[in-house]
Amino acid sequence: MHPKNPFNNDYNFETLIAEYPPLKPFVFENEHGNNTVKFADHEAVKALNTALLKAHYGITHWHIPENNLCPPIPGRLDYLLHIADLLPEKEFHLLDIGTGANLIYPILATRHFNWKCTASEVNLDSLSNAQEIIDKNESLKNIDLRHQQFKTHILEHIIQPTDVFDVVVCNPPFFKNRTEAEQSNRRKFKNLELNEENTKNFGGLSNELWYKGGEAAFVQKMAEESLQFKDQVQWFTAIVSQKENLKNIKRSINKTKPTEVRIVEMEQGNKQSRFIAWTFR
Repeated sequence: MHPKNPFNNDYNFETLIAEYPPLKPFVFENEHGNNTVKFADHEAVKALNTALLKAHYGITHWHIPENNLCPPIPGRLDYLLHIADLLPEKEFHLLDIGTGANLIYPILATRHFNWKCTASEVNLDSLSNAQEIIDKNESLKNIDLRHQQFKTHILEHIIQPTDVFDVVVCNPPFFKNRTEAEQSNRRKFKNLELNEENTKNFGGLSNELWYKGGEAAFVQKMAEESLQFKDQVQWFTAIVSQKENLKNIKRSINKTKPTEVRIVEMEQGNKQSRFIAWTFR
């Protein structure tokens, strides 16, 4: 993880349980004598996230519906810490594309960095849940939510003529269709020896999980649209979860003739990920 990530060390479960007692039933001692939770259990991860947000960032209300994705907070913060390395400014304006019901990037950007945040979302139910999180946390009141009414667009209709953003962040849907997502889930269930009751951790709404053509097509579309806003955004970025997609994605970005393209590698435990960033400045 990024050296500045406060979650580099093991969780202090005693402190977390004190902040959020509903976490306690999910904590157990593993074979190494360490306290942990079952990360394949959707409810355990939600309880852990709620405790982390309350203990570290003072978020007193954070709830997501059962069918929405539950993000790993350390990994999401890692992305933002690497984003901060791109820009010399200590405070800047972030646009989150597809914030989902969890609102996690604007929450972390606001509370960890004190950045100004705007976020878009195509699903109205998810947008409503994100707004509820804002409404019930005074510290998040300056986050601006916008509804993307056109599913075929990403930046268009969200970035307005008077907007200026320092960075765009995005965690694109990575599957090409529902079938591919379900097949991936079945492999996870088998590898983790899960039964059907434990599989909700790998849930997610269709717009969160898949996009026609997968993450490569999504970022390629984002790159095409970025050209229209090259004078309003300093850095465009997107997570690329499948390394084999990088070549085609980078080729598509280069067609827009940016002044610089960067690929930033990230590592969380055994998980390898990366994001691609481009600028016209």
